[in-house]
Amino acid sequence: MNPIPIWQEKLSPGEWLRGGALSVLYVALFPFLMAWVQRNAWEELPVAESNVVYYLVSVLLGFVLFSGLWKRNLDRLFSCPGKNLKSIAAALVAWIALDVLVRQIPLPVRNPNESGYALEYLLSPGATGMIVVVLMPIVEELLFRGLLFGGVRRYSRGAAYLLSMGLFALYCVWQFVFSYGRMDLRYLLLAVQYLPAGILLAWCYERGGSLWSAVLLHMAINGLTLLRIVAG
Repeated sequence: MNPIPIWQEKLSPGEWLRGGALSVLYVALFPFLMAWVQRNAWEELPVAESNVVYYLVSVLLGFVLFSGLWKRNLDRLFSCPGKNLKSIAAALVAWIALDVLVRQIPLPVRNPNESGYALEYLLSPGATGMIVVVLMPIVEELLFRGLLFGGVRRYSRGAAYLLSMGLFALYCVWQFVFSYGRMDLRYLLLAVQYLPAGILLAWCYERGGSLWSAVLLHMAINGLTLLRIVAG
């Protein structure tokens, strides 16, 4: 028996509500809370190690609050493993090509993630790898693909792609606009670097049919990105 396609599955009001609450916690509250803890700790806490707590709490909340959604998508993964693996492979090849092209676009600012991840990896390679390659993809795929794309896809395919891709790209760069003591809107242009990943993660989820395929693709993308940054 084939599983219900993601665009036919309707998220419950409770799932929408829990998703909104988790989004606020993940995007707005937890980062400021961890920054406060770092500033007020008796001894200075390493950034990477303290951020592991932030991401781990987010992932655990995601599994607890959306256990049914994760189980349904695990069933889809096991029911069509070949289709999901092919989707991951095709999307990864496409991302590699598009990422090379997009990084050739001249922008007025440099991506702070490049130097930030390089420094964090130098100081705490294990914690940085755990955050970037494992924890971050799980919680972000739940929010941007499982809830946002999956919820909107039932009503409009185009809107689902535009919202999940656009909000994901903005999420990756919005904090830089206010990070240097003044508002600098030029950092929003860095969102273009995240558009290929945004659209291909949504495509992988839709094509393969399981959110876990998008999670695995996101892990591969982040792993290759971290490898490029560290090697460079």
